[in-house]
Amino acid sequence: MNALAQPAAYAFGSFLQQQERKSLLRFVACGSVDHGKSTLIGRLLYESKQVFEDQLDALATDSRKFGTQGEALDFALLVDGLAAEREQNITIDVAYRFFATARRKFIVIDAPGHEQYTANMATGASVADLALVLVSADEGVTRQTRRHVVILAMLGVRKVVLAVNKMDRVGWSREAFRAVEVGFRDWAADIGVAEIVCIPLAAKSGDNVVSRSQHMPWYRGPTLLEHLEQAEPAAAADRQPLRMPIQWVSRPNPDFRGYSGLIASGEVRVGMAVKIFPSGRVSRISRIATFDGDLARAAAGRSVTLTFADQVDASRGDMVVGIEQAPAIADRIAARVFWMNSEPLQPGRNYLFKLATTTVAANIEPDVSTIDLDTRRPVGTDSIAQNEIGFCTLKLARPIAVERYADCKDTGSFILIDPESYDTVGMGCVENTFALPRPATAARWTPKPREAVAGTLARWTETHARSLAKAVSWRATGSLDTFIVALVVTGSAKLAGSVAVIEILTKILIYYFHERIWAWVPWRKRSAQSTS
Repeated sequence: MNALAQPAAYAFGSFLQQQERKSLLRFVACGSVDHGKSTLIGRLLYESKQVFEDQLDALATDSRKFGTQGEALDFALLVDGLAAEREQNITIDVAYRFFATARRKFIVIDAPGHEQYTANMATGASVADLALVLVSADEGVTRQTRRHVVILAMLGVRKVVLAVNKMDRVGWSREAFRAVEVGFRDWAADIGVAEIVCIPLAAKSGDNVVSRSQHMPWYRGPTLLEHLEQAEPAAAADRQPLRMPIQWVSRPNPDFRGYSGLIASGEVRVGMAVKIFPSGRVSRISRIATFDGDLARAAAGRSVTLTFADQVDASRGDMVVGIEQAPAIADRIAARVFWMNSEPLQPGRNYLFKLATTTVAANIEPDVSTIDLDTRRPVGTDSIAQNEIGFCTLKLARPIAVERYADCKDTGSFILIDPESYDTVGMGCVENTFALPRPATAARWTPKPREAVAGTLARWTETHARSLAKAVSWRATGSLDTFIVALVVTGSAKLAGSVAVIEILTKILIYYFHERIWAWVPWRKRSAQSTS
């Protein structure tokens, strides 16, 4: 007897399939304090029918107790849930809210605007695809707004929606909106923001949030929700080269050794050739083990345990990468840093440098600079203070596998930790890496790598002094047996010494001229590259 599918279960399964097919956009709402970020997010949730009846009842009660809108609903309370936030009417912590429309899924990150909590904003922005920057129409772009945009550019958020809020306070003026838009575009022209869309709105009344405003007929662009539904999300991480930092070596019994971690980018397949850095050892994947069983392949975002076909020496902090595109191995990096501690960053200080699963001691080298928020230019300084963004060079205690943040976020971003308190004091992005220097002895006495690999003979650079030194050392040791034989035959040390000296001088001259002749005989024609 066959059981018929229940209609309710079928409808729920169909709903889940529809949700899985929708794309996901993560966006962060940021900007200066009291410019209306939480109110806008609350209004967006309300207008898009994402607030349930019991939540509306709770919001009505909270609005009467904590609200700032009189008898009207205070939509900011939908995302400002901490008691301190409601008492002070400011956002302190980062709030994450999920909602969906018929076209797309969203994760909105409501970030605090107060300067004291800038570190929380940076934390939320680090996972965003797009930034919603709020600016009050009557106040314009503030210094804190600029700081937030510089942090966005540092973290690689290239798409920005400039929401000019509180348009009702300037009489829905087109000129006021244009003044804010032009000023922001001029300032943000050269900091790395690729796309800026400007939308005038009023979060309190809902104008241009979901529905088009009747107060601003001069605006012909999309509403905020319309733009969010059509914005392109970030490129998928599984299209990038394989990067899997090893988090743990799994050794449950003598017959199994696995290397566990989260695949940061790319994909891994059984039989795939990989390298383990920083050692550079090459092996192949023999198993991809998970809690649900073995897999044939796994992509970015999946936690797996890999086993290799060969016995390799790898541990926490090492990185499994694709064999065709390797990261840099470096012990000096140039980085852009956002400082979060009250005690400033200073050259000469030691910190713990944590990148992915690697933790290594680091020293701050001289030549530190900070970004001027007005001119967007780096300015030389002797320290980086709290909430400042700057540039510095870090010298690591040992070489590690590292990449530029622009190439891979997970293997190009790091935090700095105070070695005494273990507080996180800064976060940064790798701007550039410095190649490891060749050892002086090897560079002087060994052939060029190209010559060694090719197996060709190369002529050493021979000097007169070197030829003479080789001749003297060779004959002085080689004539010792002549002296002994002459001494035994003649019984005279003086005569035996004279014979040995004559032999040394004669053969030194012969050997010297022999060396000089061969020094002029080339084995092959050297290219400009091999002689440089």
